[in-house]
Amino acid sequence: MPYPAKLNPEQILDTAQKLLETSGPDGLSMRTLADALLVRPSSLYRHHASRETLLLALGERAALALRAALLHAATDREARAGAEAASHAYLQYARQHPHLYALLLLKLDQLPQGERMGTAGKQLWNTLLDVVGRLSGNPDDTAYAVALWTFLHGFAELERSGMFGASGPRGGLEVGLTALLEAMQSARP
Repeated sequence: MPYPAKLNPEQILDTAQKLLETSGPDGLSMRTLADALLVRPSSLYRHHASRETLLLALGERAALALRAALLHAATDREARAGAEAASHAYLQYARQHPHLYALLLLKLDQLPQGERMGTAGKQLWNTLLDVVGRLSGNPDDTAYAVALWTFLHGFAELERSGMFGASGPRGGLEVGLTALLEAMQSARP
């Protein structure tokens, strides 16, 4: 296969994301990606040293997309409505992009030595912290940001795994979310 002159990082990530979202993590290898791009696998190593670094790049992309969803949901709303809308946007992203969402939570031992989620993960965290801080009145409210993140992630994972069963959560999301948001609001100085 000839090396196309216009192979670029965005094209690689776009195609890798499509493969990941349609086939799951097992369906994404450097070989399947190369085949989809009509290049030799060795061509990809010019852009990504390994499958793991490709997954990290996709994780960065996922963090930015989730951040954009949270910002879009919370913008131009009062603090409580913004936090509620951002929470629903978080869950919607996890539902619509389960394989990308899973990349946000790679365990450190699954990453190449010395690699960590980069600036996109930090930007996502800061956005969540801002949404919470607007409601609680504390711009650095790590405790409530972690509580909300834990609640949303736990709900997303329980839902994804089918643990709720056919009857669904029966309002549990709203009960928990309301309790958390009311606690944040009452913490306001």
